[in-house]
Amino acid sequence: MSPVIKETTRLENPSFVKPLLIHYKQNDIHRTWEAVRSHDSVSILLYNIDLDSFVIVKQFRPPVLLNNETNGMMYELCAGIVDKKLSLQEIAKEEIHEECGYDVPLQMIEEITSFYTSVGISGAKQTLYYAQIDESMKVSEGGGLEEESIEVIHVKKEDAKEFILNPAYQKTPGLMVAFYWFFDKKS
Repeated sequence: MSPVIKETTRLENPSFVKPLLIHYKQNDIHRTWEAVRSHDSVSILLYNIDLDSFVIVKQFRPPVLLNNETNGMMYELCAGIVDKKLSLQEIAKEEIHEECGYDVPLQMIEEITSFYTSVGISGAKQTLYYAQIDESMKVSEGGGLEEESIEVIHVKKEDAKEFILNPAYQKTPGLMVAFYWFFDKKS
């Protein structure tokens, strides 16, 4: 059975996001803007050379369900928030292991670029990485932490261009950018 939102309540002591009202001055006019301070993040495009496929995740996202009452499942890159005293590359390595089940050496995790997400509400920075993997690196089934609901998905390289433009697959812009980058730079 698909999840259903029962109610929403005001967040009093948030753990991961901090709602706030920004007061600023622009062109000598005092203005305000509602925003959320949130963690920066990393995301990783994984390409499995043995399977000729991209390794992505399918994950339930309650905020998506809030705006699309029929489906909160999203196709995404392996990703995680920056909430540890580790380098971004080390966080990316941990997320690959945790979510997708691959142990990838740090030197094989290549930084692609960074960009800002949800700029109308949080403006958090996401750093995008790439790693080429093979089945010898697989150490577990992945799936994320106990409180997460993550399914590891393989998208064949030959199907990826159709996948990224098919609206039937709810996906993030970062995933689309990463696939386009791959076809421009690696293919």
